[in-house]
Formats: sequence, structure tokens, C-alpha cells
Amino acid sequence: MQKKVLVVKLGTAVITNKEGKIDQAIIKKIAAQIAVLNDTYNVVLVSSGAVGAGKSFFPGYKGYITERKAAAAVGNPMLIQLYHKHFSKYNIPVAQALCERHHFSNRKQFLQLKETFHEFWQNNILPVVNENDLVSNIELKFSDNDELATLIAISFNADTLIICTSVGGLLNHDKKVIPLVEKFDKSIFNYVSKEKSSLGLGGMLSKLTSTKLAVSLGIKVIICGLAGISPLTDAVEQKTGTTFLPRPSNLKARQKWLAGGSITIGSIYVDKGASKALLNRKSLLTVGIKKVNGNFVAGEVIQLMDEDDAIIGVAKVKLSSAEIAKQIAQKNIIAAHADDIVIF
Repeated sequence: MQKKVLVVKLGTAVITNKEGKIDQAIIKKIAAQIAVLNDTYNVVLVSSGAVGAGKSFFPGYKGYITERKAAAAVGNPMLIQLYHKHFSKYNIPVAQALCERHHFSNRKQFLQLKETFHEFWQNNILPVVNENDLVSNIELKFSDNDELATLIAISFNADTLIICTSVGGLLNHDKKVIPLVEKFDKSIFNYVSKEKSSLGLGGMLSKLTSTKLAVSLGIKVIICGLAGISPLTDAVEQKTGTTFLPRPSNLKARQKWLAGGSITIGSIYVDKGASKALLNRKSLLTVGIKKVNGNFVAGEVIQLMDEDDAIIGVAKVKLSSAEIAKQIAQKNIIAAHADDIVIF
């Protein structure tokens, strides 16, 4: 049988020490853990830390975008060298994969990327993924590596996504880890603290936003820490961290790619009737559209928003934003076909 796919995401805060330098003891532990999981899964390691590793080379570093890009360019080879050092003890070569959004939003490029990853796995090579910060367009950047890891998990039809955090999981109001979330609803966000790491870009809100999307598309998500001897294998066995159970999903591969890998450059707001029709897998008609945001052309992917300003899905539109705006409230005109719509 073909192995299931496991995506492991490491944030800057969990792999660096108090001085902001890469903690080799943590890298050593991660290598030992993934070596065990590698027997059961095709693993993708999404690792932050490049900026943290490289910023010490820039006196007076302030974190401006150009400084982050430069620090990442210095830090990435340092980080991959450390992974190579520690994974070589388990005879697991590592491959650096620096990704940008267009590698996922362009269907042909994504399929080539997918074939390359399968080539890695067939040869027992671990892909270590990070965003290509040096050349990524700021307007099309991933918000953080939680988003990148989730996109990979969805696009590669992963079984499980592990997101490592410095707090060990989703904490309740008594600051204790919630072991299991069987149903993800709006109440989950009530546990979010406004605090976030000074080292990383994202906090728990980012992780929960990514988790909500992943579980809605059939992926189990585990948010855990790296304390203890075997944090990742314990997380897979639901002995530590917070496990979010997935919703059943029968989406086809192309639909998952559409949901996870597409660049959304505009939004369509729909009324309650259209929202209900979309939930029943119907096409989107212009008669159910209330408002259009952004400038897009036919064939591009946009977000679908309900009357409560919540994202309910994405759609590849048949009409441009200008054409839709002109035909709002007109009957029997299809703005997006049901086959090109994914509801979360």
C-alpha cells in the first residue's frame, strides 16, 4: 500500500533558543522522531527559522521586509545544513524546496511539484519546505508557514497535519491543553489569546484558521509542542497536544487543489438563498450575488462570502468582476459552475 502523507510544520519559536539561534538539540530530536514516522508516512517538513538563523548577520536588524528577505537568504542554507547533518544519522537525505504561491495556483506547475515530491519519497528523501522569501511578491506571500503547511497538506491529500507550537496545544481558559476537538465551530476561537511569538509571524489565531480549513477538507490536525522524548509520535497517537478530528470529505483532487492552492484576488458576497444553494452543491447565479469586491477576469479564483462576512468557499468564475457587477440580480446567468466551486 502507498504510504499516507504527513505534513509537519515547525515554527521559528519552537526551533530557536532564547537568543534566537537554532537549537540543535531540537533539530536532533525532530530528526529522530521523523525517522520513526518515515517508516509509516511520506513526510513533508515545513520549517521556519531561516530568518531567525540569518538575522544576526545584519547589525541593527529591525525586521523590515528587505531585511527579512536578506536574512532568509543567509539563513536558509544554514538551516538546511543542520537538517542534513542530523537526518544523515538515519540515512535520510534532505531536499530543500523553496516555494511560492504560483507553484500551487498554476495547476501545471503544481502537478510538476507533486511529481517531484513523489520522486523524493520513492528515494527516501525528506523534502524540507519553506517560502522563497527572497523573490516572493509581497502581495502574494503566504501569511505565514501555517498557511503554507496547510496548503501542502490539502494539495497533497495528506492524512494528518502536525503544527508545532511553543504552548503545546490549544489551551482552555485555565491554560490547560484541550486534548480533543471533535467538531470545529466558532466557539473554538474563544480560546485564542491575542499574544503571539516575537520570533514568528503567526499565533494561535493563524493556526486555528489553518486548522479550520484543513479539517473541513478531511485532514486530521494536531497542534502540539516539542517537549518530552517523543513529541511527534505521541501526537500521532493522540497522547499529547490537541487533536482536531476531520470532517468527512469526498472532494476530488482537483477540487482540493482549488480549495487550497488557488490565489484569491477578489470576493463575491452572496445572499442567504445563494448560500443555501451553494451548500447543496448548486452553481452560483448572479441573481444571488449582493456585492463584488476586487478586479478579476473570467477563469480566476475568488472567495465566496456570506452575509455575516464569513468565507464559505472559493469559486473559479465564468465572468469577470465587471460583468458580474452589471448583471447582479439578473436571473439564469451562471457566475460560477458547481464543478468549479468548493464550499468549506
